[in-house]
Amino acid sequence: MEEVVTLYRPIGPKELELVRQSGFTAWPPRLPEQPIFYPVTNEEYAKQIAIQWNIKDSGVGYVTRFQVQKAFMERYPIQKVGGAIHTEWWIPAEDLAELNAHIVGLIEVIAEYR
Repeated sequence: MEEVVTLYRPIGPKELELVRQSGFTAWPPRLPEQPIFYPVTNEEYAKQIAIQWNIKDSGVGYVTRFQVQKAFMERYPIQKVGGAIHTEWWIPAEDLAELNAHIVGLIEVIAEYR
């Protein structure tokens, strides 16, 4: 059985619709002003972002969970960007298609906040 890493990503309704269109199998390409894809390492931090940012921006925030092959994720060091739970990966936008190819299973919505 292959080893995987569990990632979380807080998103708004527009990104959720694009993920839905992929059949919950891929993240959409980044916009030109978004050079980095930022999945986070834990559900608590994802919830914090969904509530503090996504609700403010669109009225709703979702927390997603997905798994990626560990060998792929080992290319990216975990970045600590604040307190103990504020850890994330910084994946360059040009690597996103490759990340999508290494997703194991589906991207799931595990929480919704309004």
